[in-house]
Formats: sequence, C-alpha cells, structure tokens
Amino acid sequence: MLRPGGAEEAAQLPLRRVGASVPESAPRSTAPDGSRASARLSLACLLLLLLLLTLPARVDTSWWYIGALGARVICDNIPGLVSRQRQLCQRYPDIMRSVGEGAREWIRECQHQFRHHRWNCTTLDRDHTVFGRVMLRSSREAAFVYAISSAGVVHAITRACSQGELSVCSCDPYTRGRHHDQRGDFDWGGCSDNIHYGVRFAKAFVDAKEKRLKDARALMNLHNNRCGRTAVRRFLKLECKCHGVSGSCTLRTCWRALSDFRRTGDYLRRRYDGAVQVTATQDGANFTAARQGYRRATRTDLVYFDNSPDYCVLDKAAGSLGTAGRVCSKTSKGTDGCEIMCCGRGYDTTRVTRVTQCECKFHWCCAVRCKECRNTVDVHTCKAPKKAEWLDQT
Repeated sequence: MLRPGGAEEAAQLPLRRVGASVPESAPRSTAPDGSRASARLSLACLLLLLLLLTLPARVDTSWWYIGALGARVICDNIPGLVSRQRQLCQRYPDIMRSVGEGAREWIRECQHQFRHHRWNCTTLDRDHTVFGRVMLRSSREAAFVYAISSAGVVHAITRACSQGELSVCSCDPYTRGRHHDQRGDFDWGGCSDNIHYGVRFAKAFVDAKEKRLKDARALMNLHNNRCGRTAVRRFLKLECKCHGVSGSCTLRTCWRALSDFRRTGDYLRRRYDGAVQVTATQDGANFTAARQGYRRATRTDLVYFDNSPDYCVLDKAAGSLGTAGRVCSKTSKGTDGCEIMCCGRGYDTTRVTRVTQCECKFHWCCAVRCKECRNTVDVHTCKAPKKAEWLDQT
C-alpha cells in the first residue's frame, strides 16, 4: 500500500533511471537490439505501474447491482457475487429476475424514506457498488441499507411464489386445516403467501458473502440482514372471505398475505432512528454496547459501529455527495428545512412557473379534456459551500 504522494515519487525515480541508462553523448547505433528491446519493455512496465498507482481505490461490489441489470441477468457477468451466490444464480435464473425486481423496489423505498434528509439514498449510475464509498463506513445508513435490501428480496420472492411466476415454489404449503383467532374458528384456504420460501432463499443468497468473511463488519451485516427478513414476516396480514346466508360470516376461509412494502420501509426507518451503536466482542461472535450505560441491542434493533458523517459537503473519501443544490423547505423546522438541509450555508430562491392539468371533464363518449393551469411558486435550493470548505473535504 502506498502512502499519499507515493505515486508521484514512483513516477519520478524510475523515469530518471530510464533516461540515465543511455548517456546523451553515446551514439544511438552502438546500442544492441536486445538492449533497445529491454529498455522498451522496462518503459512499458513502468507505464503500467504508473497507471495502476493512479487508479482510485476499488470499493467492493455487491449483488445489489442486479437491480440495474433488469431482465439481462447473466450470472457470470454480475460483479461482486461470491461463488455460492453465483451457483444459486445459475441454478435459479427465474428467481434472479425476482431478486432484481426486489432490488429496484427496496432502492425506491430507501429513497422515499430519506427523501427529506441530507443523505437521501442516492445511487450512482453505472457503478457496480450502487452506493459508492458511503457503504464502506459501518454507519446507521449502512445498517438500514443492508436491512431493507434483505427485506426487499424476501418480499419479491414471496410475492413471485404466490403469483405462480416461479417453478420451484407456489402457495404456502403449511397453512392447511382449521385455525382460530379472536373472531373465532376459520379454515385455511385460498393462496397464502409463501414467506417460508422467501426467507429461506433470501438468507442463503444475501448472507452468502458475509458468511465467508467472518469479521466484525460481516457480523454487523448478518444481524441487519436478519432484521430485514423478520420485518417482512412481522407484517403478514390475515385476509378472510365470509361464507353464509346473506354474508353472515358463519364460516370463514382465510389466508396469509404480504402487506405493502411501505409498511416494512416505515418500520425499518423507525429502527434506523433507534439504531444501537455497538462493538464486537473479543471472540467476534457477538456485540456489546459501544459505551457504558448504553442499552444492549436486541434481535430487532439495527446495529452499527461508526458515527455517520454529516453529509453536508462533497467528501469523496466518505462517499458524501453534499447538499448543494438540494431543494429545501423555507418554513419547515424538520430535516427538510433549509436551516438543517443546507447546514447553515443559506439557500437560493428561484421563482418558477409550473403547468399542470386541471378542471378535467369527461365528455361523452369517451374523452377526458382538461385545462392547463399555471402556478408560480418559489423553489429554495441549498447554496454550495465556499471553495475553501469544499477543498478541505476532497
């Protein structure tokens, strides 16, 4: 590993030696062909070394990139998969399409949950890491992303099973016979969502990388992955159909169904707000509170090791994109307010005119005609930091 500035020093020293190998006073014709070839080879190796030294540090890729591939999932071309994940991908290509759909869904949900915050779950185009260097820090944000990504896979696969999109699973085979709840007895029927298969496959696929690494960060990721899976199970709902004279509901047929993924997102967002900072125990098998007096983490808590950056300014090392240009609310006192969002730097105000359709009417038959309404509003955006502040962080 070279220290900062090492690339420049490496660039200077070998170049002087290559130039000194043939004195200026020496005739060019006296150098043997073999010496020329050797010099050219040395120069080529030097240039390759310089190229490698100037490349940015690589961030580990992730299965999350499957969401960007859509229907073009080709297992050998997905960066970041470990061997177990690649085996599952090759064996169950139809499930991989569901995993991709789940990835797009949980990323949208992540962006919805943090739309009014400095870190707003921004993804990077054509970046195999999806989120860039921000996930290298063992922060609250990383804890949330791992939890909701695991939940998204469970939700997508479970839904695909029940809708008959997958050949390896269908409705839940365990919901059979009679059962009861606070309203009385009922018969299991219909098509219960197969949460068991969704959880089992998500655990095998998503946890595969962390189970190979077996370090403190892997332990954190596995814990948060499990929180995401259990969150989906938490919001299974019972749906019933009544049978009887005039809908008297003397007999009921019921089945278990997934709730909307928004409920899982809202729950995990609350878990993010109450996340517990921990450290790994000496044997690396469990967590302990980061400071004396802190409460211990439970199985439903998100856990993290490192404090988050403030995400105020562009910081390439931390993966922060900053808040310059972000839209904020002039009147809000919350995280979407200009004072908090802009980190005290102030904001610019632009007056814009928006055109929307209004006063729509149905005309027989069969058209809907609308008027165009113009509405002038003030849009407030965060000022960029002063140049000196920005240079300190890059």
